[in-house]
Amino acid sequence: MASTADEDQRAADPAGPAVSPVPAGAAGAREAAGAVPAWGARLLVVGLVLAALNLRPAVTSLGALLKEVRADLGMSGAVAGLLTSVPAFCFAVVGLAAPRLARRFGAAAVVCGGMAAIAAGLALRPYAGGVPGFLALSVLALAGIAVSNVLMPLVVKRWFPDRVGPMTGVYSMAIAAGAAGAAAITVPLTDAMGHHWRLGLGAWALLAAAAALLWLAAARPGRTGGAAAPATAAQDVPRTSITRSPTAWALGIFFGIQATGAYIVMGWIPAIFRDAGVPASTAGLLSAVTMLTGIPLAFVLPRLAPRLPHQGVLVVALACFGLAGYAGLWLAPAAGAWVWAVLLGVSNSAFTLALTLIGMRARTGGGVVRLSAFAQSTGYLISIPGPLLVGWLNETTGGWDVPLALMAALMVPQVVAGVLAGRDRTVEDEL
Repeated sequence: MASTADEDQRAADPAGPAVSPVPAGAAGAREAAGAVPAWGARLLVVGLVLAALNLRPAVTSLGALLKEVRADLGMSGAVAGLLTSVPAFCFAVVGLAAPRLARRFGAAAVVCGGMAAIAAGLALRPYAGGVPGFLALSVLALAGIAVSNVLMPLVVKRWFPDRVGPMTGVYSMAIAAGAAGAAAITVPLTDAMGHHWRLGLGAWALLAAAAALLWLAAARPGRTGGAAAPATAAQDVPRTSITRSPTAWALGIFFGIQATGAYIVMGWIPAIFRDAGVPASTAGLLSAVTMLTGIPLAFVLPRLAPRLPHQGVLVVALACFGLAGYAGLWLAPAAGAWVWAVLLGVSNSAFTLALTLIGMRARTGGGVVRLSAFAQSTGYLISIPGPLLVGWLNETTGGWDVPLALMAALMVPQVVAGVLAGRDRTVEDEL
């Protein structure tokens, strides 16, 4: 049974109890209050990686088979565009509930529930029988992703307070790896299963089920040293509304526009390449290359960003790669396909930079969870129309020139918001 101190801590801290991994070789430190045993620290790292691996396959696996799904379910281009906008809607709306759920049940329990929702949604949606059921079960899986999205920066801040940058890089790399793996493997996996797209999509539920089981172990009191919490964990951001913070708004807008580009690329780039004459399997690999390119950058950016006095230079550099990639898709989509995929992969690393900035623009765990919920929910809300508009423009104009022009134009407000979010300040100071 939790002690009174534990209950007070959970009420003050949206993450639940804070724990700190034990440095290697510090045997005596394992006995210190709040320290996680060595095996517990390893379990938390594995759990963080496994959870992050599940935060994109629900989206990118569908992108690889979108043509087959549309043909089998009789899905129109407009509905397909709606389907690519559903992730952003779920992340915006459901993500707002994550802080309250974490206060009530603890972050580990909420992430565990999120993984279970992902597993159930992915396993059942291919067999829902029609577009409404497919959409409904997609929403279930995406709701699980939404709460986990918001809580990942908080988990890192609380469980790895002395390694925020490296651990942000670790889970960012895992997100990119999960996205790339699903994009690359789904088509070959489907072919190996007798060309049944339902089996190819549903297979990703196994990865989510494994993550749910591991987080079930992590969520059990006392299993990872989670009952102890340092006194600093109770610190929180002032209760003034975070909407009064200019940095929070800048970060939310930056997050939203980069998410718009990322979800357009994840949802539509296989179709762009296939319409240019690229075979389906190659289009899936190109989409995977776009995701894989972000893996080394997910390791580098969280380490590089804190060393710079202003992160705006990184925002501008990533946008230049994106503009070059969109120009290439417009001029010669098939001839330079591999180059364009790499350039867009570099540009989409703005997601990792946005996650890093969430940790940098708040000093306390309470500040991080409020900023994460606000920035991600606002950002994903902003990104909702993008994929839907691209699908409509493609169907209306009969090509990709106008959608690509729109995607390139969005880089301008992305740079402006990113430069403002890159200033050296915190939301606690502004509030």
